[in-house]
Amino acid sequence: MQLLIIRHAIAEDREVFAGTGQDDALRPLTDRGRRRMRLAARGLRTVVRRIDLLASSPLVRARQTADIVAQQYLKVERVEVEALIPEAPPEQFLTWVVGQAERDVVAAVGHEPSLSAIVTWLLAGRQGSLIDLKKGAACLVDFPGPMAAGRGVLQWALTPTQLRSLGRG
Repeated sequence: MQLLIIRHAIAEDREVFAGTGQDDALRPLTDRGRRRMRLAARGLRTVVRRIDLLASSPLVRARQTADIVAQQYLKVERVEVEALIPEAPPEQFLTWVVGQAERDVVAAVGHEPSLSAIVTWLLAGRQGSLIDLKKGAACLVDFPGPMAAGRGVLQWALTPTQLRSLGRG
C-alpha cells in the first residue's frame, strides 16, 4: 500500500476566525488557499496517478482541501476519519489505515502537528516529528510489506511550491 499524506491548504486566520464566535472546526480555506491548492492538486496528479480512497479530517478546511484534490481524481471514494482530527494520536490513524490494506493508494488530508506525528510513527515507529508539512504540502509513504509502525518508507515529500510548479506543467 501507498499512503499519500496531504496537509490542508491555507485557511482563515485562527485568531481572526475565533473573533466570529464560531468553532475552529468550521474555519474554511481562504480564496488564496483554494486557488493555490487547485494548482497543487494538479501537480499532485502528475506524481500520483490514482487514489483508491481519499480520507479527510471532518474539519471544514480539511474537507474543502479534499474536495479540491478529488476534482483531479475522477470517482474517488471519499470518507471522513476522526483519526485525522488535530492532536489525534498517530496510533489511532494507524489502526484505521491498517483496515484499508486491500487498497493500493490511500490519501489522507489532515492537520499539523498530527500529520508529522503520523508520518514519524509510520517511518520510525516512535513519537516525534521527522518532517514538517507546510499547508498544501504532501508526502508519499510506501509499505512494501505489512503495514505497521516503523515499516513505512518515505518515497518523497513535496512542498506546496513544488506541487504548484508541477501543476503548471
